[in-house]
Amino acid sequence: MGKQILIVDDSPSMRQMVNFTLSEDGYEVVEADGGQAALAKMGDALKLVITDINMPGMTGIELIKAMRAGEKTKFIPVVVLTTESDAGKQAEGKAAGATAWLVKPFTPDKLKETVKRVIG
Repeated sequence: MGKQILIVDDSPSMRQMVNFTLSEDGYEVVEADGGQAALAKMGDALKLVITDINMPGMTGIELIKAMRAGEKTKFIPVVVLTTESDAGKQAEGKAAGATAWLVKPFTPDKLKETVKRVIG
C-alpha cells in the first residue's frame, strides 16, 4: 500500500482528472464530493488531502479547520486546489492550516510537483 491521497471536490471531472494524474505516479487515491464525506473517509493511511474551497455544505476552509481540530487529522498536509486566486482567500486558507495553494487550471506536472514537495 502506497501513499494515500484524498481528493475533495464537488466536481466529478476534477476528481477524476486529479485521481488519474496522481495514480500515474503510484499514489492510492480516495475521492470525496464534499467536506463531510471527506472527514468520514480519513483513515490512518492518509498522507495528504487535496481540497477545493467552494463546495456546497462544507467549504474547503471549514474542512481544513475541522481537520486541524481533530486529534488524528491535525498534522495531515492539505493542498488547496481551487479557482480562487484572491490573496485574501489564500491568507484565510493559510490561517486555517493549508499547507499549499494551487490555482485551477493547473498542469498535471505542477500538481505532481506540489504533491512531491508536500509529502516527498
